[in-house]
Amino acid sequence: MQTQRNYEVLSNEAGGVPIKAWTVGVPFEDEAKKQLRAMASLPFIHKWVAVMPDVHRGFGATVGSVVATAGAVIPAAVGVDIGCGMIAVRTTLRAEQLPDSLGKVRSAIEQAVPHGRTDNGGRNDRGAWQDAPAMHREAWGRLKPGYDAIIAKHPRIDRGPDLGHLGTLGTGNHFIEVCLDEAGQVWLMLHSGSRGVGNRIGSHFIELAKEDMRRFFIQLPEQDLAYLPEGTEHFEDYLHAVSWAQEYAATNRELMLRSVVEALKASGELPEFELTDAAVNCHHNYVAREKHYGKSVLVTRKGAVRAREGDLGIIPGSMGARSYIVRGKGNEEAFHSCSHGAGRVMSREAAKRRFTLEEHAKATEGIECRKDADVIDETPGAYKPIDAVMAAQADLVDVVHTLRQVVCVKG
Repeated sequence: MQTQRNYEVLSNEAGGVPIKAWTVGVPFEDEAKKQLRAMASLPFIHKWVAVMPDVHRGFGATVGSVVATAGAVIPAAVGVDIGCGMIAVRTTLRAEQLPDSLGKVRSAIEQAVPHGRTDNGGRNDRGAWQDAPAMHREAWGRLKPGYDAIIAKHPRIDRGPDLGHLGTLGTGNHFIEVCLDEAGQVWLMLHSGSRGVGNRIGSHFIELAKEDMRRFFIQLPEQDLAYLPEGTEHFEDYLHAVSWAQEYAATNRELMLRSVVEALKASGELPEFELTDAAVNCHHNYVAREKHYGKSVLVTRKGAVRAREGDLGIIPGSMGARSYIVRGKGNEEAFHSCSHGAGRVMSREAAKRRFTLEEHAKATEGIECRKDADVIDETPGAYKPIDAVMAAQADLVDVVHTLRQVVCVKG
């Protein structure tokens, strides 16, 4: 590996396009490099594969990868959490207006937004609506025609919650936070995606792509890199379905934010407040048609945020680290992208073995959040240092605001 400019270039014995990695000074495991080399060997990759500093091995394709393709799309390069992303908004509240104890603020959020997963995702799952609020039903009414068109051709997708998950948080690294910026202003920020319906869409088309590869006798370096060629029925169906799931995900975040605002206003814990016009809603697992180096291509970002010149984005740290509101610099070599967070440095199972409850409590000291065994896999030490991640992408984004959380809700 050699250093060139502000990124590293990975050697690729398998051939294919170069791999440009904005990973100087951050951990970059061999398994992720292997996965990226397989991706770069595909014949329809445009120019190179761009790698963000939060990179780590993912299911199917590498988290923190940006891939431009001409003539094909790889469903696993988007993954099953389609449209997962962030929303953040600055309020008129100030730090000194928050109560000394934030336990009731956290409880108000937890009561307002279904989160987590119980009953194996079944009828009594506390992470889904049993009776969705009116504004959620109204939003689903706008989304449902698109969903009906998808399941008319792919009925296997219609086997789980749809409205029941709209405006809900989920599990894993999804969260809702109350944060303070560098000036002491209060922000609301949350992270979630298209929930169960997006998972079903992603899983379905990943399997269809694998079936097509077998039918066409196409050999791949890794089975998960199965692709859908442009001009085929599955290609068009996938782009339609993934676009719909991205709309569902953005709506999901907007509804949760509205629920959080209403709950905080009704909690009795805070003075009257309003939202300002400083707001960001961005995906970081998605595909979009863009033009790069004179060619119209499909850009797939898995664990990466679009960062065209002037674009606002959100780069969260872990439960105990700072987060950032950023403005894109429009770096063409990175296909106008930046990282979507700090990035895991170890697996969830490894984190559960490595860290104790005492270590987790110390790492999240001063933050109103869960400190039990079920969130050990999300403890700050399981993630890369956010300062190193930000330094590695200094030519991709400028920092607009630095946030630190004071309340964190996890599923």
